[in-house]
Amino acid sequence: MRLRARTAFGLMASDPTDHADVWSWMEPTDPRAADELSTDGGARRPAAPRFSRPVKFVLMVGVMSFFADFTYEGSRSIIGQYLGLLGAGALAISVITGFGELVGYGLRLFSGRGADRTGLYWPITIGGYVLQMTVVPLLALAGSWEVAAVLIVLERVGKAIRNPPRDAMLSHAAGKLGYGWGFGVHEALDQFGAMFGPLFVALILATSQHDYTEAFAALAVPAAIMLSLLGVARRLYPRPQDLEAGPAHVRTGGLPRAFWIYLAGAALAAAGFADFPIIAYHFQRSGTVRADLTPLFYAAAMAVSGTGSLVFGRLFDRRGIGMLVPLTAVAAAYAPLAFLGGFWASLVGVCLWGLGMGVHESIIPAAVAPMVSPARRASAYGLFTGVYGIAWFLGSTAIGALFSVSLGVVVAFAVLAELAAIPLILIVRQRTTDLAGGDRSGPDGGSRS
Repeated sequence: MRLRARTAFGLMASDPTDHADVWSWMEPTDPRAADELSTDGGARRPAAPRFSRPVKFVLMVGVMSFFADFTYEGSRSIIGQYLGLLGAGALAISVITGFGELVGYGLRLFSGRGADRTGLYWPITIGGYVLQMTVVPLLALAGSWEVAAVLIVLERVGKAIRNPPRDAMLSHAAGKLGYGWGFGVHEALDQFGAMFGPLFVALILATSQHDYTEAFAALAVPAAIMLSLLGVARRLYPRPQDLEAGPAHVRTGGLPRAFWIYLAGAALAAAGFADFPIIAYHFQRSGTVRADLTPLFYAAAMAVSGTGSLVFGRLFDRRGIGMLVPLTAVAAAYAPLAFLGGFWASLVGVCLWGLGMGVHESIIPAAVAPMVSPARRASAYGLFTGVYGIAWFLGSTAIGALFSVSLGVVVAFAVLAELAAIPLILIVRQRTTDLAGGDRSGPDGGSRS
């Protein structure tokens, strides 16, 4: 995967006719994966060429996300231990990480709206990335847990600032590939970065006698690469909105009802997904998985997440949002496997957890994009991911509190929250199917009345 991404990136400026085979894996096999109805409900737009500008933009943003996740997920894999070494207690660590997540998702409600109102998509995205990539290596210089806590929260703030406008820009290009496939490719590269980052940090710790400052300092390298790619992307694609496949089909000025129903369903699914530190805490407390193997379990989850984003992204373009129904049902099995099972059952449970989390997060922008106009997508993404993240935080908090009751209650809460999302997803599928059917041309090629 790394070789393919690197090869394709190196050919971005080349003649597309010389390397068309490199990009064949990016082209949807089914024309429905990239086709969308035009505003008149008739003609379809053809799939994007293999080496089109939208394809290159999606891949470039994906490579950027690979190095970004490599950097901050690498740091997040050791911040708990690092805070402990600096003198923070268990309560302080949980408050710092929990507050960081809450701020990191809550601020998206405002950053997306600000991007739509000002039109400053690139400046806001760049500002968020610069903040995030700068504070991670600075953790090496934190002399106290209080300073480290501020840097950890600022890293989450940076991610909150850049995510909604970046996804809005990405949606302009993803429409030509198929929203599911475009965002799936991006999410896959994102998650592979999240897999290699912690492994890189584990290697640094193993070769430096567990020198945490050296590990954080080493993350300055992928951070610098990411910021360099960001500058290149800004120069090559100053107006990503010009990559839009065509005029958006928008029925109303506000967000459609399907958006709110899907938001409620996604929030329920998010509430059922325990944050990984809770799962890791259970492994440590129960002795199911050795501490040195827990990062490998997380890496396996990220690998499954990235692969699933590609597979289910393409399925989304072919089958629509209904494909989330069996996925959500299967992913709900993570809870009994991870919390009640033995070593191998826990591994399967963690992989299902990664599959469910990764695919839901990649399908969210793909599903929302056709629901709203391009001018409002950053606001919609900010609202959706903000509520999704807050629901995840509250659900994880509830799961943590239920540990004092019993593991059976923990599993019941997680599974019921996941399954409660399925009826809402089915409603969204029906509404979007009816909308698409009402917009399609009749047999004679004219618009339906």
